[in-house]
Amino acid sequence: MPKPKVLFICLGNSCRSIMAEAIARHRCGDRWVAASAGINPLGFVAPETLEVLAEMGVSPAGLYSKGLNKIDLREYRLVINLSDHSLKGLIPPDGAIELRNRPVPDPYGCGLEVYRRSRDAIQQVIIRELCREGEPRP
Repeated sequence: MPKPKVLFICLGNSCRSIMAEAIARHRCGDRWVAASAGINPLGFVAPETLEVLAEMGVSPAGLYSKGLNKIDLREYRLVINLSDHSLKGLIPPDGAIELRNRPVPDPYGCGLEVYRRSRDAIQQVIIRELCREGEPRP
């Protein structure tokens, strides 16, 4: 049986959702296929994002900033919205995709300490939502 897919969404797909994609691949890639996208993608990954991922030994391989228009949402079982923006009208309302809103402060334009706090909050979301050690695989 193929692994379920999870999509992390934030505003610019440069910080939060990119971190979540990388951390999810690192922490629970045996359970999920992770991807990310932005509501209004910036088109680049913030250098601070790469730095705070490297601090915890998480590979940035394959990460790039992209918009929802580059994603086939029908492939995803779960969407985790890390922003405080509504996804109404962006996610099909047919109920086939489970949407979870888990806002994390946006570190863009702030210092490394803010990026670290966002990274750590994202890691807790991923552990709680996806990695649940000891539970059966989805």
